[in-house]
Amino acid sequence: MSDKYELIETEYADACPTDADAPTIQNMCRWLSVSPSGFYEWRSRQESAAEERRRQLRLLITKVFEDSDGTYGYRRVHAQLERWDVPCGPELVRKLMRELGLEPCQPRPWRHSLTEGGPAGPIPDLVRRDFTAQAPGEKMVGDITYIATWQGWLFLATVIDCASKKVVGWAMDDNYKTPLISAAIEMAARNLSLPEGAIFHSDRGSNYTSAEFAGVLESLGIRQSVGRTGICFDNALAESFNGALKVERVHRTMYPTRQKAREDIARYIEIRYNRNRLHSGLGYRTPQEVLDQYLTNQAAA
Repeated sequence: MSDKYELIETEYADACPTDADAPTIQNMCRWLSVSPSGFYEWRSRQESAAEERRRQLRLLITKVFEDSDGTYGYRRVHAQLERWDVPCGPELVRKLMRELGLEPCQPRPWRHSLTEGGPAGPIPDLVRRDFTAQAPGEKMVGDITYIATWQGWLFLATVIDCASKKVVGWAMDDNYKTPLISAAIEMAARNLSLPEGAIFHSDRGSNYTSAEFAGVLESLGIRQSVGRTGICFDNALAESFNGALKVERVHRTMYPTRQKAREDIARYIEIRYNRNRLHSGLGYRTPQEVLDQYLTNQAAA
């Protein structure tokens, strides 16, 4: 019986409303030997089922959005629903998010630069805006950003692995002198098994181009690479992480002390960004998942 009802619904939906010759529901019911009341009752049940599915989707979408701390747009929400085996299209997710008033946090337009010209010397650009790598530790990028607290600035230096997009090294202090970036790259060297010829890429800030930092990289067996002065696209991967950190966490939080900021940012890096946040550049996987998959494949090889 439901097959006949579906045929009636399809034919009625496809008919042009201005076509006087289009069959009515009553006519189609008579031709197929079904009652109009039965058809309308069936249609009501179908609409109720669709609305119940949307109600369930709204609950799941809200959970994904809240779990992301209000940072996911419809594409990442849809990707997470797919990971949960929830069938739905991205446009439906976008529509339901609009109905629910769920808007992800947006970036601020202003950015202060910490880059100061340093004694760059003959340091080449070995990356040339290619932020991909075949293996973890093969190519890394780094940058410094700043966080406002009531006690003053807190500076964060990061090292990001190009293969997994994971933040593999980081350090924080009340200044951005060379020991800060040295601590970050040394942490990265402890966290990864660096291959021969590993590259670390940064901007041409005076601390990154200092003899002290060059010595640290040499001791770790890492080749140094720098971009052009003032060209943020030459270090786009590091800049992208800084932007995500500011939009998703820092600009939405007030830090009374540097210690509170350290604790919150460390949680964001290690728990949120590395292990839970879906990365569009990784096919909506997390950096830790990509790294784990690489290690699993290597062990099985």
